[in-house]
Formats: sequence, structure tokens, C-alpha cells
Amino acid sequence: MGEGSSNNQTRSYLMQRFETLGIHPRGKLGQNFLIDLNLLHLLHESAQLDKNDVVLEVGTGTGSLTGAMALEAGRVVTVEVDPTMHEMAKQEHWDKDNIRFLFADILENKNRLNRDVLNVLREELANNPGFRFKLCANLPYQIATPLMSNLLLTDIPPHSMTVTIQKEVGDRIVARPRTKDYGALAVWMQAQCDCRIVRIMPPSVFWPRPKVDSAIVQCVYNEKKRAKIPNLRFFHEFVRALFFHRRKFIRSVLCSAFKGRVEKETVDRILAEMDLEGEIRAETLSVKTILALSEKFRVLFPPEEAFVLR
Repeated sequence: MGEGSSNNQTRSYLMQRFETLGIHPRGKLGQNFLIDLNLLHLLHESAQLDKNDVVLEVGTGTGSLTGAMALEAGRVVTVEVDPTMHEMAKQEHWDKDNIRFLFADILENKNRLNRDVLNVLREELANNPGFRFKLCANLPYQIATPLMSNLLLTDIPPHSMTVTIQKEVGDRIVARPRTKDYGALAVWMQAQCDCRIVRIMPPSVFWPRPKVDSAIVQCVYNEKKRAKIPNLRFFHEFVRALFFHRRKFIRSVLCSAFKGRVEKETVDRILAEMDLEGEIRAETLSVKTILALSEKFRVLFPPEEAFVLR
């Protein structure tokens, strides 16, 4: 998706403006514009923005959501990869001095966020002591998972993430054990955040219409949960490995992930200590159990040792 809507973010307005400029929405960049004004309001209302917030928006688009958030937040950092949209939004909001427009791709690659953007966010937080960092955006479908996941790996995890994403991804974030959607994303997000689906949205509320349903999803960072994870990167890799072959039994998955580093007898001992059968699948385990299992393996390695799962 591209961005939200304001009083002029209607289908007819956007079509006329794009025709005047001789441009078209680019599906490759996920440019589907939210044209339901009530849903725009619900999005930034759910984020509960105030003057003590530094807000990151990814997908500036025409700048409609950007402007709405700038009226509520202390600072808005908005990132756009399309040069035409970037310039259009800057011209629309030239008079707002609390918006920082960045022409950039938020992702360096699928596993790493843009370091320049992160440095801008660190700078904004350093210049505004006591401000909270929030993500509020209508995200392009293809970047939702890597963006949200990787933000939780940084030294500046967001206080909250309130985003419009593909419903399928939202279902995976809030999924419970023993369901088809429960996997690494659910465990990773729920281990650190309180997650909920705010609203499910049909394709008709966007222009151009996507082919699938969307959802406003909110993940609120929970410091008590985060404090239970001694080594974030180890846990991240452990969870990914645990669900990499989700149909395999857990003993087989663990033996493969730690091949050459942990003996099979040790794997069996750990499973026995946790009263877990080797012939169960990771999708049956709660977030709490997976975290405890991760810790059983983490303590086998020196803290300074680089850890790479197979």
C-alpha cells in the first residue's frame, strides 16, 4: 500500500491529480491508496499520537496520512522510494516544519533495514529527549514482515506499530498455537509485543483495488516480555530455525539446526527436561515454551561466540 487519506484522498481526486501529472500508481511498489476517510482516522487514532512522539511512516505517497499525523505528533519521519511521490508530498506539506521527508528504500535487503533511516530516527530521538518512537503507516505488502520484524531487532524498538497490511500477514502475527497461521512471525512478535487486529478491510477501500483483504494491525511493545529474552538475536535465529521445516518433528528440527555443535543426546536430554516429546511439531508450542526451549540451548554456548543456525 502507499498511504492513507485526508479530506482530498478520494478516488476521483487521486485519479485527476495523477492524470494531470501524467503518472500512474505503481503496483510493483505496492501503491494502493486508502480512500476511506473513516479508516484513515481509525488508523492514526489507534496509534494515539501526541506531541511527544517521533513517528515513522513508510510509504509517504501523496502525503495525506503524513499531514494528518503531523498535526498530532511532535515529529514525523516519512520514507518514500518513488521520486515523484516524494516530491509531490514535499510540495504538499512545505509549510510543516515537523516533517522530515526521506527519499529512500526502508530496506537495504530483506534482512536489514536502511541504516541511514535508522540513524535519522536515532537523531530525532536524541534531539527530543523523552519522546516515544512509533510506526504508523499504510505499508506496501511486500515490506510489512521484514520491516516490523527487523525494527524489533534494533536498539530503538518502537513503542507501537500501527499499520495497514495484508490480512494474511495480520493473521500470522496474532495467530495462536495449533493453528495454520501460527509460526515464526507470531512467536517473534508476540514474545515482545501485545498484538491485535483493529479492523479488517475489503479491497474496495483502496485505489487501485488490491486482490486481497487488508487489516489495520497494532503491536504495542511490552518491556516486561522483552526483558525475558536475554539474547535477542539468538532467539530470533532460534525461532526461524524451529519453523523452517514446520512439518518436521521438533527433535529432527533441533538436531539439524545444531548439527555439529550439539550432540543428539543433549537434544534428547533438553526435551526430556522440558517434558516435551520428540515427535511433536513446533506449531504446538506456546511462545512461553519456545522461549524456555531457546534458553536451554543458548546457555550451551559462550556469550561471545557468534551463533549461526543451519
